[in-house]
Amino acid sequence: MSLKLFRSTGYHSILAPGEARLALHPGWAVAAVGGWVGFVCNVWLWHVMLTGGSGFLPALASAVGVAGATACLLSVFGWRRTFKLAATFVLLVAALLAGGAWVNGVPAQALSDDTFRIASMLPPWATLFRWQVPTLLVVLGGLPVLWLWNLQLRRLSGPAQMSVNVWGAIWWGLLAAAGFFALGRLA
Repeated sequence: MSLKLFRSTGYHSILAPGEARLALHPGWAVAAVGGWVGFVCNVWLWHVMLTGGSGFLPALASAVGVAGATACLLSVFGWRRTFKLAATFVLLVAALLAGGAWVNGVPAQALSDDTFRIASMLPPWATLFRWQVPTLLVVLGGLPVLWLWNLQLRRLSGPAQMSVNVWGAIWWGLLAAAGFFALGRLA
């Protein structure tokens, strides 16, 4: 007869002991994707920085507004089962629009125009077969999507995740409003 010092219930956790601490908080993932879309996928900011021309403040305001709006949207879809799908869609659409804005030469001031249509930023079909748009799609969309799907997100309880999502949507929405308000004043 053997002596049992500990009773085993047969229950095993899904999480490893250090996994909850090492995984990225969902709020930081929202901020990373929003910042990528707002600043890295912002063609107007690139154009101003590469040419050294005027219009840095409107381009920066558009970057802040787009980053805030993207993060606000992702905060709404910040649940464990919906975040990666929503972020993938946002990253690929942002890369496609960045390629179109680059090829079509859409100025940053067009965002504050009432007659502006987002369809004018889509690249023409013929440009999808040249090197610029596919390269932008891979670099701006494909690589962050690969990073995102390999990313481990911290699991939060239901009420904690709801709090993160609601407060994130509020704060990111305020940042988006401030960025677009500044863009309207500067343009």
